[in-house]
Amino acid sequence: MALRGIRVLEVAGLAPAPFCGMLLADFGASVTKVDSVTAPNMECLGEGKESIQLNLKHEKGKEVFRKLCCSSDVLIEPFRAGTMERLGLGPDSILALNPRLVYARLTGFGQSGSWAKQAGHDINYVALSGVLSQLGRAEGPPTPPLNLLADFAGGGLLCAWGVLLALLERAASGRGQVVDAAMSEGVSYLASWVFRSRGVLPLWEEARGHNALDSGAHFYDTYETRDGRHMAVGAIEPQFYAEFLDKLGLDVPQYGDWAEAKRAVARRFKERSQAEWCAVFDGTDACVTPVLSAEEAARYPHNVARAAFTRRADGGVVPQPAPRLSRTPGRSGVAAGKGYLPGRETRRILRELGFSEAAVQQMLEDGVVAEAEQADKDGAATKSKL
Repeated sequence: MALRGIRVLEVAGLAPAPFCGMLLADFGASVTKVDSVTAPNMECLGEGKESIQLNLKHEKGKEVFRKLCCSSDVLIEPFRAGTMERLGLGPDSILALNPRLVYARLTGFGQSGSWAKQAGHDINYVALSGVLSQLGRAEGPPTPPLNLLADFAGGGLLCAWGVLLALLERAASGRGQVVDAAMSEGVSYLASWVFRSRGVLPLWEEARGHNALDSGAHFYDTYETRDGRHMAVGAIEPQFYAEFLDKLGLDVPQYGDWAEAKRAVARRFKERSQAEWCAVFDGTDACVTPVLSAEEAARYPHNVARAAFTRRADGGVVPQPAPRLSRTPGRSGVAAGKGYLPGRETRRILRELGFSEAAVQQMLEDGVVAEAEQADKDGAATKSKL
């Protein structure tokens, strides 16, 4: 796979950092996650990763961490600015030990600025990015699209992008560097087209929810069907809009009174079920698709034809890695079938670092490290949150 041979050390955190590690693991990187010795297993993106449970507040634990950094290409850490420095594990000290290391710091507000040490979550980062104010319907408040924009798109994904850029540059310079991935800035950057099209394209002239692409227009919205399901409409171009009207059986001008047009389209969609509308629109260029649940998406014929999803051992739906590379495609960690268990590889990783069995046992007894129960390691991964 494309990242085979790259060794990544991922410090346990909430969703963004595990997602960054998952992206790298799915495309071949060897990812070792540093889990807490006491925290419960909340990992949902851990398949394909190994784990060592390590106490980073213990001096011996810090010694182990430094050894891990010395044998790694990439470090991903998810703590607020200054946390790793207080532990004595900041980039200055770690890069002195391993100058080739890419030290990725994934935070909400970045490593500098007045908000750098503030707590926050996806909704806060999206709010400060300038993007949340533009999301939502006219009659309601700004509405975030789950926690996708900051945690995963502007956070984990762009952090992985930064890691890859740093690795590419390292091939020429031989030196690592710090990747300062601020989720708030990542969201703003993702919205570059939205920011830069203002005043250039006639798309954002009105308040939120009154524009062509933010649910203001009848030709770019979702509509309820007779059975309480929904269809998504994106008939923007004139030729697509004409086909949309033809299949819908309406004669509504594309531009004019959007509110009245939306009411007419909504009434028509309520006349049939989602399945009936799919029979009308499938195979056309009307740009109309059904709104599917996760389970339905996994069974949808087009997605099945492309093997777009796989399943965990418990039957849960898991998306396959994207994009697809022709020679070195990704492979979901779920394919290994062994789930994820904090501390499962603790003992082996320590031995590979050069610690004797007696030293490993002493660290276990002192609370420097922890490992999964033997019964779980031998197959009862049922306790692992796959």
